[in-house]
Amino acid sequence: MTVLVRDLDVALGGRPVLNGVSLDAPAGSWTAIIGPNGAGKSTLLRAVLGLVPSHGEVTVAGVDLGTLKPRQRARLIAYTPQNPNLPVGMTAFDYTLLGRSPYIPHLGREGARDRVITAEVLDRLDLTAFAARPLGHLSGGERQRVVLARALAQQTSVLLLDEPTAALDIGHQQQVMELIDRLRLSDELTVVTTIHDLTLAGQYADRLVLISAGRVAVAGEPAQVLTRAAVEEHFDARVRVTPGAGGRPVLSLERP
Repeated sequence: MTVLVRDLDVALGGRPVLNGVSLDAPAGSWTAIIGPNGAGKSTLLRAVLGLVPSHGEVTVAGVDLGTLKPRQRARLIAYTPQNPNLPVGMTAFDYTLLGRSPYIPHLGREGARDRVITAEVLDRLDLTAFAARPLGHLSGGERQRVVLARALAQQTSVLLLDEPTAALDIGHQQQVMELIDRLRLSDELTVVTTIHDLTLAGQYADRLVLISAGRVAVAGEPAQVLTRAAVEEHFDARVRVTPGAGGRPVLSLERP
């Protein structure tokens, strides 16, 4: 499903955070939102979900999300926050099962189908062995996979992932990014992520959107966005940009 954002404005506490932001995320693509700290990346995802007040238009497959109730939106888009609430005593299975909430009647309980879907998702992510384990007993990489499992249990065609590799070491970062890419391709998912690591963004995303001071500074293919000039201007960093696999940009810091 294609995600379109048009002229999105967000103000929090009377302070403008996003101003006239537009982006296109074609069906089946991976769009990465990058930008310096405080640029409004996470706020953009939350605004798409209707979690913060905004002005503008957000559509998924032509459907205006502003016309939908939260449960209806949750059947179209799954979202993982940067710092999810992970009850340490809850098992991986029960946490993943929470992804079925949009399909469970109010005051109702999950059914056999919900539990089957949850088990299938855990199996796909190689988490079956951890299903009965409390979240507090999992490693950082395992917890990140469980958070992704909960999103997949919603069975949506769009995933919004806020910093999915935050606080992970380089090995687990790569594992999570590879997992997201495999799921995107196999399930024909539209993926929109925020990501801090510019090289990771350039290696995996089809399209980058650079947010700076609440506006879209530049958008396009990774090689068009991750230029030496753009990084210096918006991140105040001196870098060398070299082509990697498939011509995708790889960034390295330059010492003065």
